[in-house]
Amino acid sequence: MDREVVIVGAGPAGIATAACLNLHSIPNIVLEKEDCLGSLWKKNSYDCLNLHLGKRFCQLPHLALPRHAPNFISKADFIKYLDEYAEKFRITPKYQTCVKSAFYDKESMTWHVVACNGATGKTEEYLPRFLVVATGENAEGVIPQVPGLHTFQGEVIHSYFYKSGEKYNDKRVLVVGCGNSGMEIAHNLATHGAKTSIVVRNPLHIMTKEQIFLGMKLVQYLPFELVDTIIVTMARFTFGDLSNYGIVRPKDGPLVLKARSGRSAVLDVGTVQKIKNGEIKVYGPVSSVEENNVLFMDGKSEPFDAIIFATGYKSTANKWLEDGNETLDEDGFPKKGFPNQWKGSNGLYCAGFARRGLAGISMDAINIANDIKKAYK
Repeated sequence: MDREVVIVGAGPAGIATAACLNLHSIPNIVLEKEDCLGSLWKKNSYDCLNLHLGKRFCQLPHLALPRHAPNFISKADFIKYLDEYAEKFRITPKYQTCVKSAFYDKESMTWHVVACNGATGKTEEYLPRFLVVATGENAEGVIPQVPGLHTFQGEVIHSYFYKSGEKYNDKRVLVVGCGNSGMEIAHNLATHGAKTSIVVRNPLHIMTKEQIFLGMKLVQYLPFELVDTIIVTMARFTFGDLSNYGIVRPKDGPLVLKARSGRSAVLDVGTVQKIKNGEIKVYGPVSSVEENNVLFMDGKSEPFDAIIFATGYKSTANKWLEDGNETLDEDGFPKKGFPNQWKGSNGLYCAGFARRGLAGISMDAINIANDIKKAYK
């Protein structure tokens, strides 16, 4: 099948890129291995999830979120927005189509994309001039290697599969990972009566959503370092010194840290208060597991009924992209740093790898479509 552009992935990055291409009347097709668009949001995100940033930083190109919507919108409202976005820009992904390989043919100057149609079982081939990798940063959950984890007799899952704390009432649950997902899951577990603990391995910033929202507005006019000083001072006033609970702040401020490393501040949903009142216990790094007991680096040991790993995700692009070595590193992320990470070589593009959330996705989609338009004849 001949298309000018093949987009792999029908998450926000894929449909945003398709929308921008459609506005330029450039033929494209979106291939999606699942049976719906935005599958990570629809199938593999916990029920209590809300967007962490204000809606002005979470909308896709050429369609604003509704004015009447709250500033921090819910998962359900964002899913509705994604569906309306696809309908408005006439995006019809080809579902249950899993890309198995893609390589660049120098003679024809086209990409050779091989996919399997899950509905028919047949192999399909596409020969586009341009290929957009939009499978995202969060394609597959990562569970680190922990000595003895295989001996654990309780439940072990990645946060990718967590939905609600209802079934964990009165169970001893350890959440490994203290990013936004880990902290929100810990709060949700404690709210549902679980005996909750969380592992905090590294320094982290804990802020309110309003503080980060203010910071993102101020940084448009003031230096990052100055804005960080302002919002960190506000956070200290809000939360106090958390070092007695095993939580310390990094040396760099939250906005500088995000720009340099992609690490986000934790936006508190009430977890800090539950830590302070003892509903959630904080532990340091895990050293090993022995059946139901988890051993920690400081020598402590506690029994648990379940372990939930909120330990991040990885890209899967390297599993099927055969000629991406010039563009992607061994972890499947662009070698180029922001703001040039979206463009590779030979008509290869990356959408949604900026580590800057939905705002980064929007920038990628616009840049990719404009660049393809220049080459399109």
